[in-house]
Amino acid sequence: MIFIGIDDTDIIGSPGTNQLARAIVRDLADRADLVRITRHQLLDDPRVPYTSQNGSASILLKPKRSLSLDDVIATCRIRMLDWFIEGSDPGLCVSNHVPPEIIEWGLCCKSELVSQSQALDLAAQHAIHLEGLGGTNGGIIGALAAIGLAETQNDGRLVQWQLWPDDLSAEVPIEKVTERQIDVVIRESSQPLVTGIVNVGKHLRPNMVRGRATLWVEPGMSGGWRALKLK
Repeated sequence: MIFIGIDDTDIIGSPGTNQLARAIVRDLADRADLVRITRHQLLDDPRVPYTSQNGSASILLKPKRSLSLDDVIATCRIRMLDWFIEGSDPGLCVSNHVPPEIIEWGLCCKSELVSQSQALDLAAQHAIHLEGLGGTNGGIIGALAAIGLAETQNDGRLVQWQLWPDDLSAEVPIEKVTERQIDVVIRESSQPLVTGIVNVGKHLRPNMVRGRATLWVEPGMSGGWRALKLK
């Protein structure tokens, strides 16, 4: 597997990090299949500069054939430099391994203030590619955190799931969700659902929970179920 982390790639009013992640996946589609794109919530604190709520993105890919990290890095770099907008501070992380120390870093970034120098030192210690691609390069912090959190398989909201199209919105049969290998679970009781109608909102956005794609739901106002959009 190949892990890609990106962060701080946009400004208010510009296309967001999730859109950039999708573009990177398209660029690599002939060489790797998508496992998932996940949005990870980091420390939401006024002392942290960010565009919107301080979320970074991870991309997990399964190579179709021999695919070097250098090729992935080069493809990501080209796309991100082309995408760059003044005022953003993008960071890129690429690795085929995520040691426990990187997981700890990701979890730390959800609750503590950290520095770029700490991120660079940690990445160098574990031979993980980490670079800034403009501005202050502040996105390297979240980019490294993203691959650590992705490795836990227990963090974040799914932006894109495997090769399924992102085509479900509003009210849909629960069977349409579960056929995509996504569990539908009542938040209050942790009881799974296999039938009924769920309003997934504008987009289907399940969470990663203990290695499973999970759509948390609660009773809807007028019957049926309503999906919860959790960070």
